[in-house]
Amino acid sequence: MLERIRRILNQFFSNSRTINNEPLNKVSLIVIILIDIFLLINVFTGLDDISKWHLNPTQAYPCYSEWKNYRAQTASYKDYEIIKLSPTDNTKLPSLQQTYQQPQAGHLGKVSEICLNYATSKDKIKNSSNQQTIKTIVGKEANISSLEQTNRNIRAQYDSTLLEKIAGQAPGQSINLVGAEKAKQELDQNSRKIYTLKNEISHLKNVLLAKPESVNFIAFLKDNDKFTAVEKGYQQASFWYPSIQLTFQSLFLLPLIIVALSSYKFAHKRRYGLISLISWHLLVIFFIPLLLKIFEFLQIGVIFQFIFDVVSALFGGLLFLISYAYILLIPLIGFGIIKFLQKIVFNPKVQAASRVQKSRCLNCAKKIQHHDVYCPHCGYYQYVECQNCHNLTYKNLPHCKHCGHSQDYNNL
Repeated sequence: MLERIRRILNQFFSNSRTINNEPLNKVSLIVIILIDIFLLINVFTGLDDISKWHLNPTQAYPCYSEWKNYRAQTASYKDYEIIKLSPTDNTKLPSLQQTYQQPQAGHLGKVSEICLNYATSKDKIKNSSNQQTIKTIVGKEANISSLEQTNRNIRAQYDSTLLEKIAGQAPGQSINLVGAEKAKQELDQNSRKIYTLKNEISHLKNVLLAKPESVNFIAFLKDNDKFTAVEKGYQQASFWYPSIQLTFQSLFLLPLIIVALSSYKFAHKRRYGLISLISWHLLVIFFIPLLLKIFEFLQIGVIFQFIFDVVSALFGGLLFLISYAYILLIPLIGFGIIKFLQKIVFNPKVQAASRVQKSRCLNCAKKIQHHDVYCPHCGYYQYVECQNCHNLTYKNLPHCKHCGHSQDYNNL
């Protein structure tokens, strides 16, 4: 097994740095490496672009995050806060509905109809009257903050002003803004202003929330059926999105791999050395991203979600066991793939019959003469001694070419 792996690796590196079994010079090898790097960068760029061709869950359900946050809040002022977040009344800016629809241009998939209705309902709040009310509220809240800061400063300086008064210090020499005798008076005055401003803010908020467009929007937010539909759609989109990405990335890479593989086989057969070398490098360059994307998918895709659900159901919060599952599962899958390749795809006994008929080396499949005992390309010994008649017969074929005796023993 190890010897076979070694031969495969040697063959791989031989294909990567030789032209018709002649080694590349160093300058040509550097040029090939630079071309590989350039191609690899462009392949990954193309993969990134095509992976974004389909709308992602956030683009398909753009209202989900904001809607979910609203429903998670327990504060009494959450209705005002979400209305406050409505777009500004600026005709130069696109509406929220237009913003939601923009990702659809040039992409596959559609934005949720419920989210578009959500945007339409929220856009109706965007009018000059409501925006002016919100600006007034924000201004009054800023005044309250300023007054509260002033009161904190006065309270912090109150003890100092009392000491200055006891010591008989002249008022003009005080480092404090307000004298001790005026501190309480100013605190009371500021507190009354704050109380008045809070009442005015409360009134303005109630007026704003009582507007028909606000009432309709809040009622939309509290519709459990609509939110459940959006949440379910978002979760399904999140579940399938990695699989969709891998599918598009595979569709991007597979034509390139097929062209490179066909070119390599054609050039190798016709002994077009340079074309064979370049197409081999292209084949490797196209396979590397595909393997990386498959492994990435195993970490976040449907298979990962299935393992996550199983571990969660069996062991609750012990999610670190997912790593154990992968540590055990991936080698088993790899072992299965290797066995499949060894027994079916690269089975020496299956390949030997075709290669003998075409006068090719049993190991590297390159053209050799009928009488060659060793392959002039890889040095592989082509024959084995028959245990029955002791004549030389081809390796890996089921019967001796001289006496017809079964060669299963020789091929173990």
